[in-house]
Amino acid sequence: MRETLEKKISELQSANERKLDEMRTTVDEKLQKTLETRLGESFKLVSERLEAVHKGLGDMQQLATGVGDLKKVLTNVKTRGILGEYQLESILEQILTPEQYAKNVKTKDGSNTVVEFAVKLPGKEDKEKILWLPIDSKFPKEDFELLIDAYDQSNLSLIKEHKKSFIRGIKKCAFDIQYKYVDPPNTTDFAILFLPFESLYAEVLRIPGLFESIQREFKIIVTGPTTLSALLNSLQMGFRTLVIEKRSSEVWQLLGAVKTEFGIFGDILDKTQKKLQEASNVIEQAGTRSRAIEKKLRNVQDLPKDQSSELLGSTPKNNGTEDITEDVKGPE
Repeated sequence: MRETLEKKISELQSANERKLDEMRTTVDEKLQKTLETRLGESFKLVSERLEAVHKGLGDMQQLATGVGDLKKVLTNVKTRGILGEYQLESILEQILTPEQYAKNVKTKDGSNTVVEFAVKLPGKEDKEKILWLPIDSKFPKEDFELLIDAYDQSNLSLIKEHKKSFIRGIKKCAFDIQYKYVDPPNTTDFAILFLPFESLYAEVLRIPGLFESIQREFKIIVTGPTTLSALLNSLQMGFRTLVIEKRSSEVWQLLGAVKTEFGIFGDILDKTQKKLQEASNVIEQAGTRSRAIEKKLRNVQDLPKDQSSELLGSTPKNNGTEDITEDVKGPE
């Protein structure tokens, strides 16, 4: 029994070892396969992410190149002015008609300087004379950027210093426009300073009293894109009112001419009525005379129709019916 028991235990241990080896092999295979699958998926995902990052870096490089080009454009004073001029022209084209404004206009007598754009307004006394409203775009970029950097650094001394420089730059732009382009009565007694960016215009409004002092000292109205659009829309409504007023005047003159012609027509109708009345009186007198003659001839003997026709120089055919028929039908 002991030998049999030991034999059975030995066989059971061998069987358990084989089962354990098989289970270990299966688990190793499963783990290896799962690990390879997971690692493959992870490497694929990482590769896709790296490719997306590489593509994003390429886009960032292109963007950086574009920003650099834009910075070069904004650094150059001439190209910067052209940028503001293009934006101003775009706003004018969207709101006004080509007949309501002009480009590169000499608004001041005795000066060769030309303003970028000028709006055509009717004269105060002579409606046919053009009154120019000068509009010029300015872009004081350097002073504005230094002030923004000072705001970012929260440096009060730099903010105060650059704010003074910014105010001097804006006032110099307003003085240049007032000196070069404003010339009443050829122009309005004020002009418009256009700032091409809303942030730049907002900075002017942020400084207390700057907007009002420029308007009071130089008679210059500072505008941004939105403000200029609103101002031009109000001018457009004024233009339409002037057109309606002009049309109303033309209609009033036309009605006056019609009234004059209608009076003449009434006189002609009166004369026509008088002539018709005279003709009616003559016809009535002729009827009266005809009835008097008939009374006188009432006792005269009537002749046969053949004899009367012969005496009067006409020969009737078929009692005159054929002649009447031919007169009605006409020649064939």
